[in-house]
Amino acid sequence: MRWENLSFAAVGAGAAEASAPAAPPLPLALPDAVARTFDTPGFAGMTFYEVRAKSIINRVPGASRVPFEWTINPYRGCSHSCVYCFARNTHTYLDLDAGQDFDRRVVVKVNAGELVRRELAAPKWRGDHVAMGTNVDCYQRAEGKYQLMPQILAALRDFANPFSILTKGTLLLRDLPLLRQAAAVTRVGISYSVGFVHEELWRSVEPGTPSPRRRLDAIRQLTDAGFRVGVLMAPILPGLTDTDDSIEATVSALAAAGAASVTPIPLHLRPGARQWYASWLAREHPALLPRYRELYGNGSYLPQSYQREIVARVRMAARRHGLLRSEPGDTRQVPTAAVPAPAEQLTLL
Repeated sequence: MRWENLSFAAVGAGAAEASAPAAPPLPLALPDAVARTFDTPGFAGMTFYEVRAKSIINRVPGASRVPFEWTINPYRGCSHSCVYCFARNTHTYLDLDAGQDFDRRVVVKVNAGELVRRELAAPKWRGDHVAMGTNVDCYQRAEGKYQLMPQILAALRDFANPFSILTKGTLLLRDLPLLRQAAAVTRVGISYSVGFVHEELWRSVEPGTPSPRRRLDAIRQLTDAGFRVGVLMAPILPGLTDTDDSIEATVSALAAAGAASVTPIPLHLRPGARQWYASWLAREHPALLPRYRELYGNGSYLPQSYQREIVARVRMAARRHGLLRSEPGDTRQVPTAAVPAPAEQLTLL
């Protein structure tokens, strides 16, 4: 797909749905869902599809090469509305679009807690590490309403099953007592995603997330509670957050917040995310379109040389501020979900 042809119209039906009824018809892929809307400002224009899932602990395809084998995802779709989110295309599997539908129509697996407990008790379960927040954020705004994570964490604690959480959500602090209890009996990894600290850019590119400042505050509180919090500096946006000033400001803020490590991940744009991000870029930063066409061409990933350069610059800043990366596989230092791949595998994250 050619970058110069991308616009909101190219994203699909999502742009036209801003004025749609609050509770649109059920997607064909969710015939038994219960659609709900809530009359509160935080959920304005959103629809939640409550489903009873058949399973909840999912095996990651071996070809993905991520450093974990099992995940739990209590939600599909995400009100964080990050314009670059790589998970956007998964909404098309539900007969929904990867644009506004992903931001505004969220699937809620209301029986997630009971399923986790049942599956952990199954004789075939081996007690493997479980990663959460690796597809969409389990601490997005819907979690404040549905409160699925306390049930999930309690089950993992009761079975002493190791797990990690990757999030942008400060609602994680609500569950700090449960996290402490779990950490007393098993390995618990916590990592935050903080790609940059520029407030104006945050409001444009991650409009539904807590601000970088609030995330930094959460890192400090978790660190003070005894957790070693790893940070994914992700994504690093070409032409926007890949400057020396941006990298220095972000790494400096992470160090001041008490982060234990930083792992840089340059922006990758898979189908769905590519179109949505490109339409945002055309609207907000049109002068950057030629640069993006040069960098990405018709693909999803940046050139390896560019990735290595960005990673090296972040690592140099991290050394200056005492943020030393732990070795891959050392889950005592960095949550499993945050362990970086070798440089030659960065495009597979």
